[in-house]
Amino acid sequence: MILHGYWRSGTSYRVRLALSLKGVVHDRATLDLRTGAQRGEAYRALNPQGLVPALQLDDGSVLTQSPAILEWLEEAYPTPPLLPADALDRAVVRSMAALIACDIHPLNNLRVLTALRAELGADETTVTRWIARWIADGFAALEPLVARHGRGFAWGDRPTLADCHLVPQLYAAERFAVDLSAFPALVAAGEAMRALPPVQAAHPDRQPDADGVAA
Repeated sequence: MILHGYWRSGTSYRVRLALSLKGVVHDRATLDLRTGAQRGEAYRALNPQGLVPALQLDDGSVLTQSPAILEWLEEAYPTPPLLPADALDRAVVRSMAALIACDIHPLNNLRVLTALRAELGADETTVTRWIARWIADGFAALEPLVARHGRGFAWGDRPTLADCHLVPQLYAAERFAVDLSAFPALVAAGEAMRALPPVQAAHPDRQPDADGVAA
């Protein structure tokens, strides 16, 4: 199994978290998004969309889109579970994850920020303000859900797919100095996750391709 990704990619980070929490052995293939490696012919043969991550399975099958990869991992490697047993609870966890995956992250990924700079002439102050706006807007909706359903983590008292989405988004928020003081439940859930050794192993700074150079 090979995870094609990039150390600072939030979507790659989600998948690394699930793989690490479940103890799934896999290899890594690095694509430097800053150089456009994800748009190369060889990678597009695996993922025609030219985005990371992609998970290449042992039989040659390729999975794309991090939410779908996470769902497959949950089915293929059910222990430890990252979804609750109850159907309603699973729906709540999925809705929390989707709030991040659908409503926060897409507005702040590299290709959108590049378009803001290149096509709309946005300076770095404007780009940073844009990032903060959409993270804060989404977190304002997510905070009461975590406060209501969390018992140490985003949902309940153990990691779920919601946490696999939350931790990378918190990483991005901190990277761009977003004020998180209004979101104590989110921050607490993130800290609970970061205390776990498998989560620490998945951190961007601990990846073999990490170089600390801004994307």
